[in-house]
Amino acid sequence: MPEGLKDLEVILAGGSGGLGAATAELLAAEGAQLIVSFRSNAARAARLQALGARIVQADLTASEDRRRLLDEAERLYGLVVFAGDPARVADPERAEEVWRRSLEVNLLGPVLLAREAAQRMKARGTPGAIVLFSTMQAVGLFPGSLAYAAPKAALLHAARLLAKEFRGPCGIRVNAIAPGVIAAGMAEASIAAGKYDRYIEEGVIARFGRAPDIARAVRFFLEPDNYVTGQLLVVDGGLTL
Repeated sequence: MPEGLKDLEVILAGGSGGLGAATAELLAAEGAQLIVSFRSNAARAARLQALGARIVQADLTASEDRRRLLDEAERLYGLVVFAGDPARVADPERAEEVWRRSLEVNLLGPVLLAREAAQRMKARGTPGAIVLFSTMQAVGLFPGSLAYAAPKAALLHAARLLAKEFRGPCGIRVNAIAPGVIAAGMAEASIAAGKYDRYIEEGVIARFGRAPDIARAVRFFLEPDNYVTGQLLVVDGGLTL
């Protein structure tokens, strides 16, 4: 039987929020050695220290911060990139500004971090797993989500390219998860406002997603004996069907 994640180093980049916290709890229970980064909310991140996680402040769009984060791991096995920006364009005059920020946070930072992590794993001869976070809006067409969905869709293609580049003897797998309406993270406020109630009322989905639904998907991809790479797992209860 596989030995699981005990004593394996896993970085949860941008993992101090609801989805990251649920994942940290699941992985910590299995004995994984966790490193959790946050960009600005230090108090929220500090709560994960109770799980034995090491906490690192890092802006993934900054090369020096990515390097410092990866330096925290002596023998990195897993990288999960939760970081993202909802990229809501409330003011048309700020559309370009929002787009540029979205490209940096939702695409450039995560992809560069994943590539840099994979290069380190390969150089050390360490098999490992990388999980990138996209969104249901990258696979389904939701009006008004262009600035957010387009970079997240590009992220899916980048994940497949990275999986192909690092497949084979080096044993590095790269996959992506596309959450649906999850009662944690970015969607939490929208659920509270009733934005997605119609999907329940019309019977499209049985319930809203929960943070542990995502944590279990991450754990699946991190399994050391996993045979899956270059794939997308949509965790949305069937909403995008």
